Amino acid sequence: MFDKLRRQIARAIAPEAVRRFDGASGSRRWDRGAHFGSTSTEALQAAPALRSRARYFYNNNAHARSGVEVLTTNLVGSGITPASKAGESDIRTALGTAWMDWQNVADADGRTDLAGLVANMVRAMVTDGESFAQIIPTSRGLRLRVLPAEQIDEAKTVELGNGGYIVAGVEFNAQGERVAYWVLPTKPTDVLTYAPSVRIPASDILHLMAPVGIGQVRGVSWLAPVLLKLAEIDGLEDALLTGFKVAALHCAFLTDLNGQSADPYDGTQSGSTLESGLEPGTMKRLPAGMDIKFNSPLQAQQSVEFLQSQLRALSTGLGVPEFMLTGDVSRANYSSLRASLITFRSLIERLQYSIIIPQVMRPLWERFVTWSVLSGGVTVLDFESNLAEYMRVEFHPPAMPWADPLKDIQATKEAINAGLMSRRQAVSGLGWSIEELDAEIAADREREESLGLAFNAPSASEQNVNTTKK
Repeated sequence: MFDKLRRQIARAIAPEAVRRFDGASGSRRWDRGAHFGSTSTEALQAAPALRSRARYFYNNNAHARSGVEVLTTNLVGSGITPASKAGESDIRTALGTAWMDWQNVADADGRTDLAGLVANMVRAMVTDGESFAQIIPTSRGLRLRVLPAEQIDEAKTVELGNGGYIVAGVEFNAQGERVAYWVLPTKPTDVLTYAPSVRIPASDILHLMAPVGIGQVRGVSWLAPVLLKLAEIDGLEDALLTGFKVAALHCAFLTDLNGQSADPYDGTQSGSTLESGLEPGTMKRLPAGMDIKFNSPLQAQQSVEFLQSQLRALSTGLGVPEFMLTGDVSRANYSSLRASLITFRSLIERLQYSIIIPQVMRPLWERFVTWSVLSGGVTVLDFESNLAEYMRVEFHPPAMPWADPLKDIQATKEAINAGLMSRRQAVSGLGWSIEELDAEIAADREREESLGLAFNAPSASEQNVNTTKK
């Protein structure tokens, strides 16, 4: 009886076993209210405020601008080049030539070329979370005009009936496909327009965004995870700069401990408040019997190290190597630089091939090929019956920089010789089309032979080795 009673008491006072995720618990460790609803809903509500703050820091904070420009430069560089994969070489050459000619005049406003337009879109995608470009057919060919995110009517969200609906200016059909965008008419001088939005078919709009969740309709600034940190870093840098400025201005205080000095206090006093200006090398006299002690907290002595840790967190949030964000390579070496570049290159390639190419470059290529053939710029006899063949294309983003070009080239040569990589893959990695590269090499050699030049002639030692072998 006693043993049974003891077991009952033990069970009563034992802690209750609970199956749960600590991340889903309601303990005081989660008193900040960290909750996140539907991605699409949260994005639509937060996008305008995030966009405004991101634009502010891009235009006013050196670190934010550096991070955005690093991403834009590496994602676009000198431009992402398409290479036709059509079966006939004449068609591939004709399409490639037509594209090269067109990309120079693609801007509807005549301010830049296609690479510049795509760079503007990518920069806006990073800061604003998304960007748009309208394809405009003209008598001179296709033209592009980049539109700011707020020009797509964010206030237009309605049910259309028959399963169709509009969400923040993006119209969907009953199958959930994007069929149109509602664009607010505007001019460069317009601050606010009350004109109703205009419906433009989705085939005429390029929408560039990197979704952060499933079902997301509009984009969210890439600076969202670091905006608060940017504000804190701004405040910290201002405080440190003010402290250094005061320290540089002030030289010393002269204290009259017994009140016997004939020199008066150099300033004004209201009660216990002393007011006095500071200039470089200032030596200030204090009232009789008064001394000054400055507060120097321990945290201020490690402010530089703390600021560096905050910049590392900022670079992590943007996905940019720290030395690219700050320009400081004093603490880097070859191994760390190479490791950072490899990780960064993987991120850039993923964004290029999963975001920029499918959302901008491929739709633009397909529209360009169709326009070129139907307008007679490129002659294709069986275009409609063999459409997929003529739309085949591969894209060559700009080559990423190497930490050690010689070693990387040697590794590529070994991979080709071992059959682990084709020349086409190696050339594509450099941002070139192998057809164009081979044509240029052949043209160079033909020109060198016609002029009696031999830049690639083997050296004397190599000739002796070859002669010996024979």
